[in-house]
Amino acid sequence: MSVSEYTAVVTGAASKRGIGRATAHALAAAGWNVAVLDLDEAAAKATADEIAGAHPVQAFGLACDVTDETSVATAVDTLTADAPPVGAVVNNAGITSPTRFLDVDGAEWDRIFAVNVRGAYNITRRLAPGMAERGFGRVVFLSSVSAERGGGVFGGVAYSAAKAAQLGFARALARELGPHGVTVNSVAPGLIDTDITGGALEGERKEALLSGIPVGRNGRVADVADLITYLCRPESGYITGATYDVNGGSHIH
Repeated sequence: MSVSEYTAVVTGAASKRGIGRATAHALAAAGWNVAVLDLDEAAAKATADEIAGAHPVQAFGLACDVTDETSVATAVDTLTADAPPVGAVVNNAGITSPTRFLDVDGAEWDRIFAVNVRGAYNITRRLAPGMAERGFGRVVFLSSVSAERGGGVFGGVAYSAAKAAQLGFARALARELGPHGVTVNSVAPGLIDTDITGGALEGERKEALLSGIPVGRNGRVADVADLITYLCRPESGYITGATYDVNGGSHIH
């Protein structure tokens, strides 16, 4: 089979320096048609145009609020009508929060879970049945090193808890969908140079953070995107229910 027959959906993929955008490009370079879903419709369409201009694939840019079932349904319906069948879903859309637990309120807690957990549910629940029916699919969750080491990097307890929930979500889903040819894995990035972490990567703070990373540098979005693309290959069908760390050795466990 060829991935050119399928579309890979990447949520939250319009940020110029984000992991999602780099992943969309990497998947397109590997031959996938790509759907960029993002809250910012103009940025999603611009990203899709950029991808189509750089790679000989179809690319679609769609407005989508992953926390809203109606918005997700509209985006999926558009893809179903216009794009090749979905063969991969990358649950990249996410938000962080540094709020300490003793200060966090219920609204903030729910906001973090709405995007990171419910958002992943909304999009995966819509697309998993089609992949299972076709007998091929790849689902990748963007978790975080914070879920494994218990925060202590950027996100607070709400963020760590939500990213840990994704790990359990992925493992259980891997068991259920495996017999249908669908694999489900998680990637747990550490310190990656994106707009979210960029402000912290300056001066003494940067030196302190990098001192704990054996490879001696912060991660790049390509480091994560390349691994996600590997997990989405048809040849990676015997890898499922796994969590892959991309942290330069900062959390070896």
